[in-house]
Amino acid sequence: MQIKYVSVIAKPLASKKATKKLHKLVKKASQAKFVKRGVKEVVKALRKGEKGFCIIAGDISPIDVITHLPIMCEDRQVPYLYVPSKHDLGAAASTKRPTSCVLLNPKDGFAEMDLYKKMMKEATELAFVKY
Repeated sequence: MQIKYVSVIAKPLASKKATKKLHKLVKKASQAKFVKRGVKEVVKALRKGEKGFCIIAGDISPIDVITHLPIMCEDRQVPYLYVPSKHDLGAAASTKRPTSCVLLNPKDGFAEMDLYKKMMKEATELAFVKY
C-alpha cells in the first residue's frame, strides 16, 4: 500500500481490510454499471441530487482537485471514505487510468448490496469520529 503518499486531509481513511472490501465493491458495481468515475462525473451526479457512496483517493496531487468533494458529500448526506491509492481505485473501477474518486449508486438487484450497506454504515460511523 502507498500509505506514505496519502495527504494529511484524507480523513476518514479506510483501514487496510476496509480498502480491500471497497475495491471489491467498486469492481462489482463497475461491472454492473452503477459507478460514476472522476471528479467531473461525481460532482455532476452530486449536484443533480444522486445519492450513493463516494470513495476518494487520498494520494491525489495537487490536493486542490478534490478538496471540495467531502464538503459536497457532507452537504448532501452522502457518506464518503478515502482509500490510499488512485491507481488501485482506477483498477477497481475497470479503467486503465488512475481515478481520483468514484460514486457508487446501485439500484435494486445489485448482487453486493449487503457489502454496500456495510461499507456505508462504516463510513457513516467514521465520519463522526473527531480526529
